[in-house]
Amino acid sequence: MANNQLKIGFIGTGVMGQSMVMNLLKANYRVSIYTRTKEKANALIETGALWQNSVSELANNADIIITMVGYPQDVEEVYFGENGIVENAQPNTYIIDMTTSSPKLAQEIYNQAMEKELKALDAPVSGGDIGAKNGTLAIMVGGDETTFNKVLPIFNVLGNNIVWHGTAGAGQHAKLANQITIASNMIGVCEALIYAKKSGLDPDKVLDSITTGAAGSWSLSNLAPRMIKGDYSPGFFVKHFIKDMTIAIESAKELNIDMPGLTLALDLYKQLADMGESESGTQALIKYYDKNF
Repeated sequence: MANNQLKIGFIGTGVMGQSMVMNLLKANYRVSIYTRTKEKANALIETGALWQNSVSELANNADIIITMVGYPQDVEEVYFGENGIVENAQPNTYIIDMTTSSPKLAQEIYNQAMEKELKALDAPVSGGDIGAKNGTLAIMVGGDETTFNKVLPIFNVLGNNIVWHGTAGAGQHAKLANQITIASNMIGVCEALIYAKKSGLDPDKVLDSITTGAAGSWSLSNLAPRMIKGDYSPGFFVKHFIKDMTIAIESAKELNIDMPGLTLALDLYKQLADMGESESGTQALIKYYDKNF
């Protein structure tokens, strides 16, 4: 089916979702959208996205449905119940949740979708606002491999590092591993910058020295410069990172794994949220160090 014939429904047009929809429109896909606040979707509507008045209306008129919402409870709300995706999508519709959520919830969506002859994938992403804008997201996918292969052209519009990890929930497990890595790395980035400042070094010059060596990381290259400039605009919200780390710790407990580094990071980010920074980007963690050291 040609791009301009395939009907994509997209639910959730926040920081990430808006750029993802824009890239689908640029690739000549027909995209219908729904989000809780229509005004926030005006730019997409002006660009060519079609507005739908409800989840059920969108679900009933799409070949592929993509969701990118905030929390597991939001995922449950859009997928389940008489007005949700599972009850209203047509048989053989592809449903793809790209929210970072619970592996158990991904498995539940998959099982209920199977009963309705729907094809479900969990496909959380990494790369923040920059990756969403540039179409360079890392996409971690769980579900049936045949379903993955069918929608791979869609993923190729949104990202450039796309990996099928296994059965339903596997994509979410892979994303949680990603978040576990970032959590401790963000502590290291902040402590490195504080150390550089306190020792009288120029933080920009320090970054020039260490970003291309063994210390190099995405957070160091992309978020540390924002920290130095005092730019705390959200590529990824503090409140959503707290959500992700909480899910990861719960999943780790189910696997009988202790996560001291992740536990520390979660505690620091909760303190940061208590400072009024829950709507800031994750790079705002440097404010905790500025305040306390």
